Amino acid sequence: MQTIFSTDLKGLKPFSRGKVRDNYETDGFLLMVATDRISAFDIVMPNPIPGKGRILTRLSAVWFRRIQGIVGHHLVSTDVRDFPKECLPYRDVLEGRTMLVKKTKPLPVECIIRGYLAGSGWKDYKASGAISGVRLPPGLRESSRLPEPIFTPTTKGAEGEHDMPITRKDVEDMIGSELTARMIDIGFKIYNFAAAAAEKNGIIIADTKMEFGIREGELLVIDELLTPDSSRFWPRDEYAEGRPQKSFDKQYLRDYLISISWNQKPPAPDLPPEVILRTREKYEEALSRLGGDS
Repeated sequence: MQTIFSTDLKGLKPFSRGKVRDNYETDGFLLMVATDRISAFDIVMPNPIPGKGRILTRLSAVWFRRIQGIVGHHLVSTDVRDFPKECLPYRDVLEGRTMLVKKTKPLPVECIIRGYLAGSGWKDYKASGAISGVRLPPGLRESSRLPEPIFTPTTKGAEGEHDMPITRKDVEDMIGSELTARMIDIGFKIYNFAAAAAEKNGIIIADTKMEFGIREGELLVIDELLTPDSSRFWPRDEYAEGRPQKSFDKQYLRDYLISISWNQKPPAPDLPPEVILRTREKYEEALSRLGGDS
């Protein structure tokens, strides 16, 4: 299997480069190439996770198909045969890790829906009893299931910049109250649908991050959807509140980086082979459990 850390596709027009994806503009569409880069604490690690880009692409495609009855999305195809002809010389690079998508105007916020108390949400709750301005009941414990899912948006930081928590009012000031309400409504519907589907496959979706864009006045889900990069996936049969959970996502990598007391600033440390292998295994497990109709 070919491992891809970055791409340089001559003849295709570079559009943008994210923490994980290299994006190109072609024939009125965008070509989103999921590399094997991995980020933690919003900083790209120096070592790739072999096959990770293929896992993200495959799982995103599965979820985009599943949520079509809830909202539109930007995915056109993951089949290289459907891509513009200028992409064909790069078939070996693009195969399995690329989405041809509609161009949109991305919203400048990340829509995070939380069903459980974990990560930065747990940290904020301990400090203030609230997350992103959402007041929660007293007495909750780490990994507690919330009374109902909550919307906890963040900014969209560039590579090396941390996404910062903001409130619903901040989002309304940025994109308007009507569009904010629409995004939140869709976010909750997607989360609730996905959480129920994942439960049947032995996984708790503790929280997930979604991105949205506007195309011809329509709000679409964009980027990736319900992957180990954008979500916390916990094994249901090992869940117990009051402690951190085992997971099928990059929390394992975050925990390793915390254990070596990295200051979460560039440059990121090299990852040991066993951390790379275990991270890949967790991503593969998420795909195995959740990607059944791909």
